[in-house]
Amino acid sequence: MEDCDISPCEGVNVIYGDNAQGKTNIIEALWFFCGGHSFRTSHDSEVIRWNEDYARLDLNFFGQGRDQRAMLKFLSNKKTVNINGVDKSSASALIEKFCAVVFSPEHLNLIKRGPGERRRFIDSAICREKLQNAVILSKYNRMLNQRNTLLKDIQRKPRLEDTLEVWDAQLVRYGALLIKKRLEYMQMLAEKAAFYHDGISKGKEKLSVHYLSTEDIQPQDSLEEIQRIFAEKCAKNRANDIHLGVTLSGPHRDDIDILINEKSAKAFASQGQQRSAVLSLKLAEAAVLKERMGEEPVILLDDVLSELDSGRQNFLLNELKECQVFITCCEQSNKEQLRDGKIFNVSKGKIAE
Repeated sequence: MEDCDISPCEGVNVIYGDNAQGKTNIIEALWFFCGGHSFRTSHDSEVIRWNEDYARLDLNFFGQGRDQRAMLKFLSNKKTVNINGVDKSSASALIEKFCAVVFSPEHLNLIKRGPGERRRFIDSAICREKLQNAVILSKYNRMLNQRNTLLKDIQRKPRLEDTLEVWDAQLVRYGALLIKKRLEYMQMLAEKAAFYHDGISKGKEKLSVHYLSTEDIQPQDSLEEIQRIFAEKCAKNRANDIHLGVTLSGPHRDDIDILINEKSAKAFASQGQQRSAVLSLKLAEAAVLKERMGEEPVILLDDVLSELDSGRQNFLLNELKECQVFITCCEQSNKEQLRDGKIFNVSKGKIAE
């Protein structure tokens, strides 16, 4: 995309144009300020235009009760970060500064694919709330990998089984913390997702979301109870774990059940219903983020209106109050539905009001 400036309104901002013109680049640029990562690629070098040495993003925003500014500069092998005139050692410094939630067509995999997608969704959400949660997740994954390596080694050197108990204690400690954080988050998310889906569907559908634990742990269980249940399951599965060389129970095996009118969204919902369900989860994510952090997140909706009927489109364009929204779309009719907001046209990498 060419050099450009955009001055959005505080409400709904519609960014429209044909495919492959650069609309998603604007959403991606805003998302970078949530922690320095794209929702489209894992390679920063892809952000830089062909035949250019670097790319630069600047953002002026209001957060934590004051005006702030941030800058990201992407070079071929690194990126630099500056917040309010101060250079930062890592883009993670942005996490607690700028607050946003993003939806893109890839997020439909929350329903379409397996449990791993849904675990990544909830883990990403809790880690953005608190850096401490990211530490817990990292430590659990490290313990899990080390335990799995040990399980494989025990098959060749049975005497190593005596050391398994030490790893189990650490796995249970961080695993129980992770499960507890997920359960607390899911209780808040489920209620808000049901509320938004009721609005999107005009009361025609009921969305319910449940956390599914391999240990049959319940939301009301205390941390101590979760640790006890997880420890018992580890001990019970030990022989099978050694035989297979993998850890068979724990939060890395858990899932989220997404139901529309008490039926599996994955198996029975239409494309439009699945899109509505994921949108409801994303809007609920923003609501939880506001409740936990005390600030209204910016809502970024990329190619969200396709496969939705006019009533659902109208909800997203005109019923999301008290928050700043960016919506990309291709259809001329979509932007004409907007009752109050700002409209931008993107063509050949250039943006105009």
